[in-house]
Amino acid sequence: MAEIERRMIAPAFVEEALDSLRRLDKPTEPILARVGLPPLVDQPVSAETYGALWLAIAAALDDEFFGMSARPMRSGSFTLLCHSVLHARTLGQALRRALRFLDVVLDDPRGQLVIRDGLAEVELRDAGSPRSAFAYRTYWIILHGITCWLVGRRIPIRLVDFRCAEPKQGADYRLFFGAPVRFSQPISRLGFDSALLDLPISRSEQALKQFLRGAPANILVRYRYDAGIAAAVRRRLSQATPAMWRSFTEFAADMRMPPSTLRHRLHDEGQSYAAIKDEIRRDLAVELLLGTPKTIGEIAVQLGYSEPSAFFRAFRKWMGKSPEGFRRDGAEIEGMSVDSVDPP
Repeated sequence: MAEIERRMIAPAFVEEALDSLRRLDKPTEPILARVGLPPLVDQPVSAETYGALWLAIAAALDDEFFGMSARPMRSGSFTLLCHSVLHARTLGQALRRALRFLDVVLDDPRGQLVIRDGLAEVELRDAGSPRSAFAYRTYWIILHGITCWLVGRRIPIRLVDFRCAEPKQGADYRLFFGAPVRFSQPISRLGFDSALLDLPISRSEQALKQFLRGAPANILVRYRYDAGIAAAVRRRLSQATPAMWRSFTEFAADMRMPPSTLRHRLHDEGQSYAAIKDEIRRDLAVELLLGTPKTIGEIAVQLGYSEPSAFFRAFRKWMGKSPEGFRRDGAEIEGMSVDSVDPP
């Protein structure tokens, strides 16, 4: 059930996409009918359906960016963007190429890669007033989705800042990104660990064809890499409750390799034992907070924390909100028939 929910897109995001048609006085019902949706969408839709809606709206507008930039992102631009980064050597090189491409195509907003304090931050700058949260989210989906595919693994997002004010569906945005989200910030930005910029890229033209056949649905959900040592560590950890996890040295012994070798191989994939444990704990925390009536103390124990205050601090670091606040926002979403979503 959790995996199915991760592939669902909240109705609020459907409405925001449809607004791009309404702004131009274009009817929405024919587009909705074309992708098998009712005139009023009040339930979560699959990533595949939302991807079909994205393509249908892009075709109607001849703009793959929903009419939210200074210039239209003409149909076919996403494909050309993928070709422009396919043969980059590293993620860092690919990301810089992608930003230059989007600058040329969109003109405004314009993106820049800034590295500081161990984070690689993509900053988005607008020539005028702030754009909508949906516009920034669309930019992040495109950029993050392509880069995850290029390196064959999910790139964990550490922070997301929006220059605009928080929309009424702000809780949806926090659930979507699975990272600390802030609104009304001086600049819009998305950050991840800078060490990942050195990850190598090895994708073929044939692999790109397969990727494009599934786009954009395949960039709307969190990219999971099912090969490599990090995936093996994640699978083994997921077989036990966090309270039963062993030390790194003991875990390496279970994997039948020296700790130094395991640490080195994880580093080569831009991961660490601690980061993987944090990722699993975070996903479990969200699931328990939104899907069970367990108290914060009970959840803290289940996640292996010695006291609730340690869980509280960790959760605020992950999501930018307290566990109680996050659960309250989730309850409000449920009351509006809005389900959780899970991005790239």
